[in-house]
Amino acid sequence: MADKPDAAELKEYSEAADAWFKENTVRDPGFMLPLTFMEVSTDEQFDFLREWQRKVYEAGYLGASWPKEYGGGGLHTDFQRAATRAMKKYDAPIMLNAIGNGWAGPLILDLGSEEQKQTYIKGMLNAEDIWCQGFSEPEHGSDLGNAQLKAVKEGDEYVLNGSKIWTSLGDRAKYMILLARTDFEAENKYKGLSFFLNPMKIDGISTSRIKKLTGEYGFVQTFFTDARISADCLFGGEGNGWSMAMKTLEYERGAKVKPVGGYFVKELDVMQIVELAKNSMRNGKPLLDDPVMRDKMTQYMIDIQALNLNNTRRRMPQLMQDKPMGLPLMNKLARTELIRELTEFSLGFQGTKAGYYVGDENAVDDGYWHRSYLNSFSATIGGGTSEIQRNIVAEHALGLPKTR
Repeated sequence: MADKPDAAELKEYSEAADAWFKENTVRDPGFMLPLTFMEVSTDEQFDFLREWQRKVYEAGYLGASWPKEYGGGGLHTDFQRAATRAMKKYDAPIMLNAIGNGWAGPLILDLGSEEQKQTYIKGMLNAEDIWCQGFSEPEHGSDLGNAQLKAVKEGDEYVLNGSKIWTSLGDRAKYMILLARTDFEAENKYKGLSFFLNPMKIDGISTSRIKKLTGEYGFVQTFFTDARISADCLFGGEGNGWSMAMKTLEYERGAKVKPVGGYFVKELDVMQIVELAKNSMRNGKPLLDDPVMRDKMTQYMIDIQALNLNNTRRRMPQLMQDKPMGLPLMNKLARTELIRELTEFSLGFQGTKAGYYVGDENAVDDGYWHRSYLNSFSATIGGGTSEIQRNIVAEHALGLPKTR
């Protein structure tokens, strides 16, 4: 790990990052920008965000703390956090390659071979190689351990048959992190699974776009029909897929962090809701004149500040001695549920205008709050539903017994 910077070095870097994002951030490219990587639907959105990520990377503000020998900046994580703060300050667009940068990349850096690191990491960072995730299947819901997509070994290849669903960017990705079943006779369902770094642009793989409630096509279903991949695509050894998937989910859920920079989902600014409330009227009076509404708003502000402070606290071992994994494991559950509640709250004081959506001239902020609310549900499902997250916290942080 790179040496921790002194105050002068960090200040100089932070000021340079601030100046760069102030000058280069595009807020209105002439079309609606996605709030999350799961909302990327049109070619113009995809092309814009891909080019934006490349531009940020080449400026040195993405992957700044990843190893230099694989395409990163080789700097201390404090530099990357400073760059990300500048992105947030100027409300920069999201980073596109969420699966690659957020989950597959950290996994490969932790457990991959030298060849895999040299092959995959730089392409993730500069958005040349887009990644997707093949975990969920149509018939198994949240039962990831029961995945049934077949991977049958034939010589130096695996033959894949089955399908995956809710594959964000699956129709545009070059690679997929894939969980497949290689052994149907294993002593339990988990030991029959294997993990692959799967190429997408090959014969036998097709995708079908799925229209979401929001009206866009952020997901696809991916079909494998006698698709052949090299045995070299196997990652972590045959039969170790469950372990690899769990390590991947540690990153997806925020329990483990290897900060690449930026964000894949726009964070809701509670002060935007405060401004919205200030401009809302109820019975001819400002909404915030209502003491009940003021109390609710204050409580949400306290909750968000607590979550933000927890992110700082989790990096201080002295403050985590009682339950070291408590905060990391609860982060995904607490944050996604709070954002869902907060966006629903914002709709509650828009009056009759709450009935209008994107594109209608009567919609508040061009339907931004509706988009945020509807998209918030996907975050409570992806990476394990909130119900599953509660079980994880109960079992692994609180030590409660498994539910039978």
